[in-house]
Amino acid sequence: MHVTASGLKVFIATTTGVAFITSAGCGAGGSSAGGNLGKKGEAAAAQVLITPTSGTAGVRPEDPVVVRASGGRLADVVLDSGGRRIEGEFNRDHTQWQSRWTLAPGAKINVRASAENADGKRATAASSFATKRVGGTFSAAQDEILESRKGETYGVGLPLILNFDKPVRDRAAVEKSLQVIAEKPVVGAWHWFDDKQVIYRAKEYWPAHQKITLVAHLGGVKGGNGVYGAKDLVRHYKIGAAHIAYLDIAKHQMKVDWDGKTVRHIPISAGMGGSAEYTTTSGIHLDMEKDEDVTMTSPGRGPGDAGYYSELIHYAVRVSGAGEYLHETPGDEGCLGNSNCSHGCIRQSAPDAIWYFKQSQPGDPVDITGTDRQVEPDNGWSFYQMSWPKWLKGSALHR
Repeated sequence: MHVTASGLKVFIATTTGVAFITSAGCGAGGSSAGGNLGKKGEAAAAQVLITPTSGTAGVRPEDPVVVRASGGRLADVVLDSGGRRIEGEFNRDHTQWQSRWTLAPGAKINVRASAENADGKRATAASSFATKRVGGTFSAAQDEILESRKGETYGVGLPLILNFDKPVRDRAAVEKSLQVIAEKPVVGAWHWFDDKQVIYRAKEYWPAHQKITLVAHLGGVKGGNGVYGAKDLVRHYKIGAAHIAYLDIAKHQMKVDWDGKTVRHIPISAGMGGSAEYTTTSGIHLDMEKDEDVTMTSPGRGPGDAGYYSELIHYAVRVSGAGEYLHETPGDEGCLGNSNCSHGCIRQSAPDAIWYFKQSQPGDPVDITGTDRQVEPDNGWSFYQMSWPKWLKGSALHR
């Protein structure tokens, strides 16, 4: 699947269009306007046919709207679905148009179209009909972390994450409604970890310095079992510089590159090891959220238990769901650059931690090597840990 910068109009397969056009012309009728043959020497008047016809009720939200022209070419088509404009595609000779996205359920739909004949004379037609009311709806929301950091500049590893309030049974229908538009297109795909969450990532990283738009055309999409999407969702993202941190745990060093140029070397101290709990995970992580003050406690332990700790740390940037952070060291300055002394996080000096904290963008890659424990692809935003072929298998469309 390629993200495109061609706007909201994406051409569908010609064979699909022909199937719809044939059914529209077989006795279904339609709202039309036009005329008969012109006077001698004049071109025949154009005619416009719209399906569904005006006054039709109970139209299924997933049914396409088809507009055809005879005796001329379609000039424009405007489809309003409950207050949102639905884009569509013309065929090669502009004699047919078909809506690309589903219609709002339980809404009044208005269509206006015009066509011109060989002499440039225009014929117009309109249709107003109603879609059926549905028994239930589902909605989508952006990941809470992304939503809380909306409007920020993002890193080149940015994932697009949608969570659904009800299980999605027809994943393919929902995935077809999700459109990613990038100024600098690259290969990318959606992946379902379960039936209530779908995630988009680029095959590699996003090119830096660009804008990306996610349009989830969910209004009227049948998610299964009679449940339809309630409304669309649109989000905009600005990708900044390519900030990539490379950490070598065995050498206790961190290197930060910006747009391919190294800008800082940072001595670090990572997990002391001895158990999985105290071992920093290797692999590709992404910066998620950050906080100037975070109290870290030992998981599953309370005061008085062996191994219990509770530490207030500063300038913390989270890189996994399990609670791994890059942060200012709470002590043990001598460990930095020399040994691993932490409970699993990455410690830095105060100046380095403050610098990294201030420069961090959501989605900045953090590539860690040097330990025998790999981060899981669903541990936080570590989606680039999954191979591309396996990622594609998680797409309902496998593309």
